[in-house]
Amino acid sequence: MSAYHLQYDIMESPLSEENDTFYEYEYAYEYDQPVATVYAGNVMHQRMMLILITVAFVVGMGVWLNGRRGTPVMMSQGGKEQEQTAVKEIPRSSNISPLFDKAVRYWEPQILIWAAQYNLDPNIVATIMQIESCGDPQAVSSAGAQGLFQVMPGHFGAGEDMLDPDTNAMRGLNYYAAGLEYHHGDIYLSFAGYNGGHGTVTHTYASWPNETQRYYYWSKGIYDELPSGSSPTLNEWLQAGGAGLCQQAAARLGI
Repeated sequence: MSAYHLQYDIMESPLSEENDTFYEYEYAYEYDQPVATVYAGNVMHQRMMLILITVAFVVGMGVWLNGRRGTPVMMSQGGKEQEQTAVKEIPRSSNISPLFDKAVRYWEPQILIWAAQYNLDPNIVATIMQIESCGDPQAVSSAGAQGLFQVMPGHFGAGEDMLDPDTNAMRGLNYYAAGLEYHHGDIYLSFAGYNGGHGTVTHTYASWPNETQRYYYWSKGIYDELPSGSSPTLNEWLQAGGAGLCQQAAARLGI
């Protein structure tokens, strides 16, 4: 594994001294009003118009940005368009889905605690664990990723036990939670960033590593399908090799 803000500057560009004088004179002459009164009224009118335009612009941008938060973003995948939806609000489940493997469900009490600590939906935590280790606390990848959440050694502090479940969860879920903030609440980009790096997945889908594309596919599919009571994507993941990982996890947990 491995902030942006908008700023609006409004500049006021006064008319040239020559144009101001000319406009002031013509207006005073036509309506037979004192020059100073007419000029002051003209300046006030300009300022009021500027304020109204500014307010309308800021309100309009706010509405547009708010609408964009829920607008699907289309990314190209092998010539096909894939829809990625930014989530406005993350749901909070009171437990994890029974669809997860038994080795993941073994950790449900801890998953609920970790989810509360890091302000995450327990099903997000379980989805990451399902794909990363299927609940095997001793899992170590060929790349050196460690434990339940397959966290790379560089994320740990000196002296920390990388395979300790609480420590592993702290480092892994802190990274995912940071991704949620970085990606403005987008659950799915945060899943992908958990695998490929949050900066990496701000680029086009086609530029992502193949592993990160697969991770996005598995995590988004599993998480989205949980409320339906069945998950074809989870079954597909198991058939693609996940079943062996889950068997290893169950053996180590003695279940």
